Order: sequence, then structure tokens, then C-alpha cells
Amino acid sequence: MIELTSGDGRSFSAYRAEPTEAPKGAVVVLPDVYGVTPHLQKEVESFAAEGYVAIAPALASQEGESDGPSVTTALQDIQATVDAVKGVGKVAIVGYDWGGYLAYVSANSLSDVACAISYYPAGISEERWVKRKIPTLLHLPENDPSLPMEEIVQFRAQRPDVSAFSYPEARNGFNFDAAESFNEAAAQSARERTLFWISQYVEGQKPIALKNSGSYAQAKVDKKKKKSGDDMGPPDA
Repeated sequence: MIELTSGDGRSFSAYRAEPTEAPKGAVVVLPDVYGVTPHLQKEVESFAAEGYVAIAPALASQEGESDGPSVTTALQDIQATVDAVKGVGKVAIVGYDWGGYLAYVSANSLSDVACAISYYPAGISEERWVKRKIPTLLHLPENDPSLPMEEIVQFRAQRPDVSAFSYPEARNGFNFDAAESFNEAAAQSARERTLFWISQYVEGQKPIALKNSGSYAQAKVDKKKKKSGDDMGPPDA
């Protein structure tokens, strides 16, 4: 654990892990409402094992605020966290549940962020009106009462600039391997897509054409010619 200072002068803690070799870039990992738990620390360490400096801030609303989450305060802390690691290279943000919502909001609100990835982001259906400023990837469970499938369909229709994947039978928290909702197949598939996304936008590797990879990657593959079947629309599951 380390201490960081937010833009308004507040101090907050963060869990940081370093790669064994020269870092490829950085990943800021945003927790759900339970904060920087042992599970989240494991996620941080897994990104470090992939070659990135990884760090998870203990956001203010998870440290005893009685009036509930403050998005503005959380974004200040996230920006300070990004600033703490951007010296090693480009920075990706990955968030889960409420942290997934914050990752999505961060895509349009913060500076020095290369891409954003959100797992089962709480409240995402309310944020479908504004085009994203940076590449954004969503992992959405199909068996989540808080985000009905019809809302996922509407989101895809209104946000073709976002790569949104849905996972059959998966529930909120499907990436948490100690939870009842854990879904190994969904977690593995989402993990592969997340690591590809980070390697593409943080390391700057040349994009390749992947089925359903989203408008950003496809546009870079072929800006001039639109192939048959590549409608640049919302990704399929």
C-alpha cells in the first residue's frame, strides 16, 4: 500500500504492484463498493504479471463517507492515481461494478488515459448519450436484473463507438472467483479481450482485425474501404 494525494489535497491509499521487467505501461484498477479487497489486490497483481505497473486506489466513498459515493471526488482520486503512474507509459483504466461505471465516466472526464474497460458497470444504461473520447470496452452479464438485456440492446444501438460484449448466463460479479456468481468461461473470455485491448492501446501494437473488436480497432484496420459484413455497428456478444 502507498499513499497518494488528490487534486484537492486529500490523502488516500492505493495498492500498487510492479512488473518484474521494464513496464509496458500502466493499469489503474477501480474497485467495486467493497474497496481494495484481497480479490482486487489479486487482480492488480495479475496485471503486473502481464508486464504493467498496476495500481488500485481506495476511493473516498469506500473509506467511510456517510453520504454515499461521490463521483466527483472519486474522479479526482482516479486522476491522481493516473498521474502517479503515467510516467511509465500509457495508462489503461479497468473497473468493476461501481468501479466499472467510474471507468466509463473516466473515459470522457480524465486526462492521460489511453483506454477504459468496464466490467458489469453499475448505472451504465444512464450514460449512453455521449460519444466516447477514448477507446472503451464493456463486459456485460446477460443474467443481471439490474441491467436487462433490452437495455444492453439499446445501449449498443446508441453507442456504436463502444465495444460492448455480453456474456450468456453470466451475472454481476462473474469475474470474482470466490463469489457464487463466478463464471469461469465468461471471466476467461473477458480477460482475453481486456488484455488484447490494453496491449493495443497502451503498448501501441498495430491493430488487427478481430471479429466484433469494435469501431476503433476496425476503423484503424481499414479507414477507406468498408468490407461486406463490417457494418461498424454495435458488437455482437
